[in-house]
Amino acid sequence: MPSQTPNKIEVQGSSRCLKLDYPEESYRLSFEFLRVHSPSAEVRGHGVGNAVLQTGKQDVIITAVEPAGNYGLKLVFSDGHDSGIYTWPLLKNYCENQELMWSDYLAALESAGASRAP
Repeated sequence: MPSQTPNKIEVQGSSRCLKLDYPEESYRLSFEFLRVHSPSAEVRGHGVGNAVLQTGKQDVIITAVEPAGNYGLKLVFSDGHDSGIYTWPLLKNYCENQELMWSDYLAALESAGASRAP
């Protein structure tokens, strides 16, 4: 079974990505992707169907990465967002499904007439 916990985590400011190295593969998740898919209640809502579409996050950056026990990370973003724990299984899921998730996000923005631009 592939590891859920990365061996190495690196904030890559110039490419605006969080690089996660696993034994079998490396992945890069953009800061914007991580922000708009935050596991916080502010983004996901307080129940099924209550998610809040995140707009204007194209230029957001990660300003801090903090450990959340042994089970994940807390990410702090330049727009002040700092809630939500990115667990190891969640991050691995994001790595493996980011293409589809990003496509769905862009479609939701278009449907709402919203923009990634701040």
